[in-house]
Amino acid sequence: MPDVSAPVIKLVRRTTEPVAVQTLRSTAAAVISFSVALMVLPAQPAPLTAPLTALLVVQVTLYATLTTGIRRVNSVVVGVLIAIGFTALVGLTWWSLGLTIFTSLIIGRFVRVNEFVPEVAISAMLVLGVSQATSAAWHRVLETLIGAGVGLLFNLLFAPPVWTQPAGASIDGLARGMGSMFRSMGADIAKGHLPFPHAAARLHEARRLDHDIVEVDASLRQAEDSLRMNPRVREGLLSRVVLRTGLDTLEICAVVLRVLTRSLTDLAKFRTNESLFPPDVSAGLHELFEQLADAIESFARLITTQVAANAEQAEERLTAALAASRATRDRVAEMLLEDVQEHPRQWQLHGALLAEVDRILDELDLDKRTERLMQELDRSSAERSERYPRLAALRRRLRGESGTERRPAVET
Repeated sequence: MPDVSAPVIKLVRRTTEPVAVQTLRSTAAAVISFSVALMVLPAQPAPLTAPLTALLVVQVTLYATLTTGIRRVNSVVVGVLIAIGFTALVGLTWWSLGLTIFTSLIIGRFVRVNEFVPEVAISAMLVLGVSQATSAAWHRVLETLIGAGVGLLFNLLFAPPVWTQPAGASIDGLARGMGSMFRSMGADIAKGHLPFPHAAARLHEARRLDHDIVEVDASLRQAEDSLRMNPRVREGLLSRVVLRTGLDTLEICAVVLRVLTRSLTDLAKFRTNESLFPPDVSAGLHELFEQLADAIESFARLITTQVAANAEQAEERLTAALAASRATRDRVAEMLLEDVQEHPRQWQLHGALLAEVDRILDELDLDKRTERLMQELDRSSAERSERYPRLAALRRRLRGESGTERRPAVET
């Protein structure tokens, strides 16, 4: 029995993941729209435009559905209308197909479908290929409306999944990668002599973090869209701000980490036949980099588990890691000062090393993070009030009637 149940449990878990849920939602919406179109248009050929439109409308997030669904429907309808005209006038030939595509792409620029201009031509080609009469083409317009209606209704009744968990996993992965780099750098320093090629390779590794940040940012953007207008989410604005400001902090730390590796690379370039630091300083920096790694990983855990039961534990761990890092940093600073007084070579690199550590500790500071969160929440609320003044006035009136002093209700 255990051998049978384990794969079943794994399959059930996979079906609850956002990708699997979205696949099932898109398939169900397409099938339902096809069935509805068959009932409304029983005597017509297979109404494939309806499921096609449903697939286009049922987006990954409800926000994307509401913001792009109209443009998608518009592109399909315009393409169908263009195909109706060409079918009635010239029929389907090689030159009429080319003229249809050219006309669709031109008109698509003027009907404000934005990134869905190619779908105007695609819809026109689909209709041009299957429509032999004008009346049949008009049925395609009805199929498009059926597919769009089913898709929108499907998203309203069955809200799309929330993508915060994949975004949190990507943020956590970025932090773990940075933590691993800090630990490797500490181990390199603890060995004493650091060859310049090895230090340069570490610098290139730090520069590749930019690519990782771009991927994490894309994942976070999808998560932010999934939180907007989603009835399954409460306090969506707070969740978005927590994740976005957290990624901004990690991005700053990644930049400082790159500068830190550059300082060590420059130091290794000058000290080719000797240790970078005395043994006591090397041991202190090894310990400091270990603590910085713990702090960054704890910070990522904190911002990705802000509503979980272990969020308080993550905050305590981050507080402890920051306190230990600051204490070690002060001890290393005293040892570096003594070393510089005895051997003043490249003293500016020692100062840069401490300054870069200070920047990371400052960015991870809990008080600074709380202040940043409050500023972003206030800014978002102000922007929403300026964009929707009547809605903001209604909310203020409702809060005045209830006598509450709470912060304005966050956007979902």
